[in-house]
Amino acid sequence: MAQRYFTPALFTFIRDLKANNDREWFHENKQRYEDVVREPAKDFIDAFATPLGKITEHFVADTRSVGGSLFRIHRDTRFSKDKTPYKTHVGIHFRHIASRDNVHAPGMYVHLEPGACFVGAGLWRPATADAYKIREAIADDPGRWKRATRSKAFTDLYTIDGDSLKRPPKGFDPEHPFIEDLKRKDFMASTKITQKLVTSEEFLPEYVKLVKKSAPLMRFLCDAVGVPF
Repeated sequence: MAQRYFTPALFTFIRDLKANNDREWFHENKQRYEDVVREPAKDFIDAFATPLGKITEHFVADTRSVGGSLFRIHRDTRFSKDKTPYKTHVGIHFRHIASRDNVHAPGMYVHLEPGACFVGAGLWRPATADAYKIREAIADDPGRWKRATRSKAFTDLYTIDGDSLKRPPKGFDPEHPFIEDLKRKDFMASTKITQKLVTSEEFLPEYVKLVKKSAPLMRFLCDAVGVPF
């Protein structure tokens, strides 16, 4: 039976947190966070584990409070001019089992934010060595990259996005048909989703469908960096 995991109360909490982003307010509203954000997110992560295992055995749906799939609500402000202590979105990351504690590893991502919800898949800002492995894989087998990222089934849902180099990377043909992809710093694809979907019983089954559609891209990237999909 389909189940609803998130309610509009999650987005109300995030909007309130954005307007009151300080430790005193959060302390006073911590139970709200537990009730409408953290516990529903953990339930969603737990429920996704079974369908994820049918798609790939090498990614993890981890319900641990620390180091699990749900990102901490606390911001790392050490190197930021913005010293507000809390994130104003909810992030969930299903990482590769070989590097489950690394945000730069291959993974699937869910971003929940008022007016800006999306689903992502790929590698965000991979290590330099891995970025070059991916570029080499694209250059060596452009046909496979095209099938993974330019098929109608993929482009009807996903857009390749992220930051790019200003110039072609050293050692790669500037005239390569996928030179814009070779210039990428991030190898990510994303698709927007609505708050109505997130707060409905259809969110989990629809998310499973989206993950399945991203599988050719994920397989390509995993193969490129030398981990199993």
